[in-house]
Amino acid sequence: MKAIVAHAAKDLRLENQPVPNLGSGQLRIRLQSGGICGSDLHYYNHGGFGAVRLKEPMVLGHEVSGIVDAIGENVTSHEVGQLVAVSPSRPCNACEYCHGGAQNHCMNMRFYGSAMPFPHIQGAFRETLIADATQCAPADGLTAGEAAMAEPLAVVLHAAKQAGDLMGKRVLVTGCGPIGLLAVIVARAAGAVEVVATDITDFTTQMARKVGADMSHNVGDDPAALEQYSADKGHFDVLFECTGVAAVVASAVPALRPRGTIVQLGLGGDMTLPVQAMTAKELALKGSFRFHGEFFTAVKLMRGGQIDVKPLITHNTPLGNFAAAFELASDRNQAVKVQIDFTTSD
Repeated sequence: MKAIVAHAAKDLRLENQPVPNLGSGQLRIRLQSGGICGSDLHYYNHGGFGAVRLKEPMVLGHEVSGIVDAIGENVTSHEVGQLVAVSPSRPCNACEYCHGGAQNHCMNMRFYGSAMPFPHIQGAFRETLIADATQCAPADGLTAGEAAMAEPLAVVLHAAKQAGDLMGKRVLVTGCGPIGLLAVIVARAAGAVEVVATDITDFTTQMARKVGADMSHNVGDDPAALEQYSADKGHFDVLFECTGVAAVVASAVPALRPRGTIVQLGLGGDMTLPVQAMTAKELALKGSFRFHGEFFTAVKLMRGGQIDVKPLITHNTPLGNFAAAFELASDRNQAVKVQIDFTTSD
């Protein structure tokens, strides 16, 4: 089978690898669609992010879907020919965090395409994937592209859980990449009375309005755009911060109402924050890292029609054009979610 392997920054190769054996409790999946994530782009463009660096070749990818083409022993939950969304999250279910219901903080997490541990956890951008049946959510009725969006949607559903009740709240989203745009969609679905988004390109801010934002601002052109929301100690109840940029957080704090909540999704490295201003407003800062059970919820919401992710899938590229797909995914002026079609090579 072919797999997309990162060796170093800008050194991405399509390599032949053996297909692992199918074990008990597992499914053999013929991959259909794989979405390029921000972390994949960090490995491609920079060889890693922060202290996380590539130390050996690693198969990329963790947003995938495929067709079940073989079933291992002791599996009764799936059928051959069924489309499934595959969760990249594989906690050990034995450590104290797993036992405490915080599987996203598992001490022995095996998350597809991660260079955090060494040896690295190999990813899912491969023509044939062996996965535990418990990772795989039936995705009947969805397209392969929609099913592959379950992972980023699960990230945002976990963040929304961190934010708490959004009914009737005013929500600000900073950063309109795939995660930020999904935050717009989820906030609206959860009953937010107003959703405003910011980014630094016209393409992404216009996309925010397309998927449900009441207003969006290009803060690259107008850095003071949020100042209009700072009167009377602020306007927004919740901030979904999806950039990981310190200056963005600082600019948003005046627009938040006292006792508002900041949910930090963006992972851009350590930041210096306006702690005194946050303290004076009694703001709550909550981190949001990965997900667990929200993955299956994401698939159910898409299958039930409550969440529509199709507008975010802007490009679908054949496997043979994998390098061009990664370049395209890096261009925020024309792409939101670029997916690789593993069923075609040209």
